[in-house]
Amino acid sequence: MKQRILVVDDEPEAVELVEFNLRQAGYAVSTAADGAEALKKARSQTPDLIVLDVMLPEMDGFEICKTLRLDAATANVPIIMLTAKAAEIDRVLGLELGADDYLTKPFSPRELLLRVKKILARSAPQEKAKEQLRFGDLMIDLPRHIATWKNKPIELTATEFKLLTILAQRAGRVQSRDQLLRDVWEYDSVIDTRTVDTHMRRLREKIGAAAKHLDTVRGVGYRFVE
Repeated sequence: MKQRILVVDDEPEAVELVEFNLRQAGYAVSTAADGAEALKKARSQTPDLIVLDVMLPEMDGFEICKTLRLDAATANVPIIMLTAKAAEIDRVLGLELGADDYLTKPFSPRELLLRVKKILARSAPQEKAKEQLRFGDLMIDLPRHIATWKNKPIELTATEFKLLTILAQRAGRVQSRDQLLRDVWEYDSVIDTRTVDTHMRRLREKIGAAAKHLDTVRGVGYRFVE
């Protein structure tokens, strides 16, 4: 079955460009032109990924992203924000609200496809992995793609789960921001290292007491401590 991507944008030309390239790459595509339609389709179709514009009528992309993340049915659907709002504050806000990536217009369709492919690969269950990582009350189940604290599931996006897993697999070793960008996002210098800090802050908030395992090494990066 083809993976389904929901494209949300009120500009017909932008929708046509993104839809054409995604279909050419083998994806099934749905579209929405405003927030209400986007939320309705996201909940009814549960797409594998959402490409979301920020500047939309009535409800902007930031509000849509926030709403999707608060809904259990769509909380883990990967989101790429695709927008003309290129300011750093907008990028950081989008990531803090739960977006997995942020791409500014004008954009390269090839780069968009690359990011879509990599995020969907991160979201796929890791069938070959048969390992469980356990650190006291924190358990990371790789095959099932879930993390629990005191046997209670922790709601994480695919990116957050991969970030936590990579740090846990390298427990005790400091991981620089550049290294995490390469290993988690699989980009070299395409995105700002502040992306790592933003996701780490969100990850710490979500895992609560388990955040004691995540150590910041000033001026270098992060380390998982047992």
